[in-house]
Amino acid sequence: MTVAGGEMKKVSAGGGSSSRILIFGATGYLGQYIIRASVSLGHPTSAYVRPLSLGDSPTSSKRVLIQEFESMGVSVIQGELDDHEKLVSVLQSVDVVISALPVPQHLQQLKIIKAMQEAPNVQRFVPSEFGNDVDRVRGTLPPFEALLDNKRKIRRAIEAAGIPHTYVAANSFAIYFVDYILHPNDSRKEVIVYGPGTAKAVFNYEEDVAFYTVKASTDPRVINRVIIYKPENNIVSQLELIEKWEAKTGKTLDRIHVLEDDIIRLTETKPFPDNVPAAILHNIFIKGEQTNYQLTEDDLEASSLYPEHQYTSIEKLLDRCAVDPPKPKLASFA
Repeated sequence: MTVAGGEMKKVSAGGGSSSRILIFGATGYLGQYIIRASVSLGHPTSAYVRPLSLGDSPTSSKRVLIQEFESMGVSVIQGELDDHEKLVSVLQSVDVVISALPVPQHLQQLKIIKAMQEAPNVQRFVPSEFGNDVDRVRGTLPPFEALLDNKRKIRRAIEAAGIPHTYVAANSFAIYFVDYILHPNDSRKEVIVYGPGTAKAVFNYEEDVAFYTVKASTDPRVINRVIIYKPENNIVSQLELIEKWEAKTGKTLDRIHVLEDDIIRLTETKPFPDNVPAAILHNIFIKGEQTNYQLTEDDLEASSLYPEHQYTSIEKLLDRCAVDPPKPKLASFA
């Protein structure tokens, strides 16, 4: 499936025209942000979610979230990824598909790809990645490498099917990792530092990740390309993050360093998937894989591509956390 001349219907680089956007994984951690971004940008928005079960009470978080989506004007379709005919039918009514499926379901996207081959109206597919650029990262420990390899398999399947696409390298979710490292909701006197703490990482506020993703999904400049979320003001090391937090709160925190060998040992001794978080921490905070490469003039960087969007810098996010710390909900490590 191809789009002649790389053009897309109902879409402009500035996002002024609306596209019918379908989101998978909408009730998950990032999916909720993407739903809100799509609606706020004026796109007719649909969510494909697993059917509610008899065990979902009227006050269950999933049911409440679906009701919230519907109150926003989102069309919620309940269905399984195994229902090929339903998938094809739903896909035939949309222009853009964004997947925010969690790690355990990454390879389930093969079913979406298969259905998309029967829905030639789909003008763009954004698969679920939102971390490191999987074709650029190297030297990862086996538990994390297995997850990255699944993402690569999805990329190659999309390309083999000829589906117009955009790949998103969003690096680290800021709220999630600020909470994980600093614990702003607690009164702890110490923080854990993984390795020396000097490797730089990229922390992007989840609302900005969602905004950039929706913008890129409807932007002809990003068709069949990778977009990287690497704003200059969001690149800091663990130690710099801790120092900024101390300056804002007036606290002095004891730094407890976890040695690299100890983290590697955890990835070797813990069973899967319990060994995955340690492998991710090693990759981001010891290997520094999110900043181990320089962007070139051929790369597409989100804050440069959409300068009109005032993204939340790590400084501004810490200011917010110092007053009213947000608590990540349903966050996934990868």
